[in-house]
Amino acid sequence: MGQKKKRNSDIEINADFEMTEEEQLNLPLVPLRDIVIFPYMIVPLFIGRGKSIKALEEAMMSDRRIVVVAQKIANVDDPDVEDIYDVGCVCEVLNMVKLPDGTIKVLIEGARRVQILEYLITDSYFAVKVNQLEENTSKNIETEALMRNVLSKFDKYVRLTRTLPPEAYTSATSIEEPGRLADLITSQLVLKVGEKQRVLQADEPEVRLLNLIEILDHELELLDIQKRIQSQVKKQIEKTQKEYYLKEQLKAIHKELGEQDEKTEEIQEIKDRMKKAKPPKVAKEKLESELKRLSKMPFGTAEAVVVRNYIDWILSLPWAKRTKENLNVAKVRQVLDEDHYSLEKVKQRIVEHLAVQQLKKEKTQGVILCLVGPPGVGKTSLGKSIARALDRKYVRASLGGVRDEAEIRGHRRTYIGSLPGRILQAMKKAGVKNPLFLLDEVDKMSTDFRGDPSSALLEVLDPEMNHEFSDHYLEIPFDLSEVMFITTANLTQPIPAPLLDRMEVIHIPGYTEEEKMQIAKGFLIPKAWEKNGIREGQLSIGDEALLEVVRRYTREAGVRNLEREINKICRKQALIIVEQKEKKQKITKSTITRNNITTYLGQPKYRYGLMGEEDEIGCATGLAWTSAGGEILSIEVTLMPGKGSLRLTGQLGDVMKESAQAALSYARTHCDDFGLKKDFYETLEVHLHVPEGAVPKDGPSAGVALASALISGLTKIPVKRTVAMSGEVTLRGKVLPVGGIKEKVLAAHRAGILTIVMPKENEKDYNEISSKVRSHLKTVFVETIDEVLAEALTKPPWKTPPPVASAGKKAAAKKSG
Repeated sequence: MGQKKKRNSDIEINADFEMTEEEQLNLPLVPLRDIVIFPYMIVPLFIGRGKSIKALEEAMMSDRRIVVVAQKIANVDDPDVEDIYDVGCVCEVLNMVKLPDGTIKVLIEGARRVQILEYLITDSYFAVKVNQLEENTSKNIETEALMRNVLSKFDKYVRLTRTLPPEAYTSATSIEEPGRLADLITSQLVLKVGEKQRVLQADEPEVRLLNLIEILDHELELLDIQKRIQSQVKKQIEKTQKEYYLKEQLKAIHKELGEQDEKTEEIQEIKDRMKKAKPPKVAKEKLESELKRLSKMPFGTAEAVVVRNYIDWILSLPWAKRTKENLNVAKVRQVLDEDHYSLEKVKQRIVEHLAVQQLKKEKTQGVILCLVGPPGVGKTSLGKSIARALDRKYVRASLGGVRDEAEIRGHRRTYIGSLPGRILQAMKKAGVKNPLFLLDEVDKMSTDFRGDPSSALLEVLDPEMNHEFSDHYLEIPFDLSEVMFITTANLTQPIPAPLLDRMEVIHIPGYTEEEKMQIAKGFLIPKAWEKNGIREGQLSIGDEALLEVVRRYTREAGVRNLEREINKICRKQALIIVEQKEKKQKITKSTITRNNITTYLGQPKYRYGLMGEEDEIGCATGLAWTSAGGEILSIEVTLMPGKGSLRLTGQLGDVMKESAQAALSYARTHCDDFGLKKDFYETLEVHLHVPEGAVPKDGPSAGVALASALISGLTKIPVKRTVAMSGEVTLRGKVLPVGGIKEKVLAAHRAGILTIVMPKENEKDYNEISSKVRSHLKTVFVETIDEVLAEALTKPPWKTPPPVASAGKKAAAKKSG
């Protein structure tokens, strides 16, 4: 026997280590997970468990010998005596290194098989008394035959598998001892711990070889089946279809091994998803019914695909999942102010909603707001900002151009390729039952032979019905009552009255110049810098230059074109910076002023202020509302010799034509008051024109302006250029209220108008306008056309003042006094 020598742990030792002739030994034990050590194996191990480290330290203080035994259950961190096999291997520690994380890396060499007789220590570490198992090295004809059989099967195994190199078989042929041959080959196979342990603990070499032959036969059969499966799958698919190949291979494996087929697995998966989805009773009953149908259908048929898609849609809807809403009023105000300037009405409405949520503990019906305003005022972005403030999920559906009812309610399952409507598709995307749902462009839906989508939307937006919204595809009620719906529109007129009745309308008018300046400085300019790569200190836009952009380069109620012009400035500056870098010049800061703005944006696109340069006869300034905000209308009247006809030009709508007829009839009725002949119209042709005729005009707002221009032309009295007016006039001279007051006032403010004349009944609308705008304007509220003429014309037009005019003057004097 070889003599052992004492060595330090960092010195390589002789690999020809042999056991002594003692039959029984008392040695420390290290249990291992997922590995079985055989004699003559040299294996690196990482030791991390406390008992194992203690046992290793005890071995290093004596003769470096330890007993290594596999655990019966791999996932037991602190094994007991019953969890450890009773046959293992005595090993010598060849090298040991302590790692920084406290674990120990050791290199061990297996020596001989041993059987555990008794556990001596089990508390701080395992110490055992072992009996060395004798190894019979003699061979006979039967043993030789077994060895040849093992080598033949191992050779075939190495050729079939890709996990072992060809040298593995070559090294095995040089082994003469039967037991050692069994140990070497078993140690190289990828087997479960129990199978390797069966070979290790067999007493006789012949038994171990027989066990190994049985294992090799099983492995070779699996490899042969795997090879046949691969061959079958390869013939069925193309080389480029890698994903399909993997699925078919998995299917063939399941079929060959006799495991559950895909259909059974899919049904079980659906049942597991049903438990997680927690659908209501009605939906659960429908799911169980469809699942029963699916289980009876042949796998892969077209009908089975339809049923599976239907089940998947039901399970993917958020039946019970919801997000926790932020009810902190201060935080919501802060977020809304960060994202949007002004828009106080909308912000106040959201804060009121939160207050109700805090006071009322039970579930409240979903809020349905309709934001109405011209393009570019931030309706859509406001919806996203509200969702962020409330900590709700945000989903959006655009209804512009939708003309099919199925877009809202979904298609029935009788159609090929049928799907749920946009409402449930968006709910699936949100993943919760209480998102903020933005329905964009609700005023742009249309109707044709496929149904009326606006009528289908009634059930969605009606708080009394949307807790049981029924989609044609699902045919199961879905609760939408916790959804916060926000709709947007440019106009309320195209929205059907029943649908409009379901919504709380909040008008968002155009911005004033001051508001546009603040929005540009607080939001648009920083966003444009980031978008175009401009850093702080490279560009500065002065207030006067910004005001010039607002006045002379944009004409809009919103800020969309203003943002485009600011981006245009940033792009010009980006080009300057890049050219300076290429020429290796110092990057200079550019300051945009009123004087150099044309260098960046070109010549101004619009005239600022349409107020005339002087008072003119037959030329009045009217105020009109458009979808893009308020506009100034210059109404011109000229009189020519004729036969009493009235000519109207300027692409006027029916309402404006009627207003012109009413103005002429009023002038004819009061011809005596204005000092005109009774038959003055018989020798005249009245030509009434509204410039910018490419823009359709069809509203009653210009009635008083038409009358003022006409009477000015007839009486030869100029109209004040500083006065703008709005209102409808009746045949009897009454001035009726009109809409769009804020937009019209803002248009007059932008144009430099000093005095506004508007109907008395619109005073309440005027008071809602910013006090800063009102402070720059003189506003006269009138009830009759005589009061309008008294304010609009440079001098009174009456030769004999009518009683109505006198009463109006007395009322005005009384009010001013």
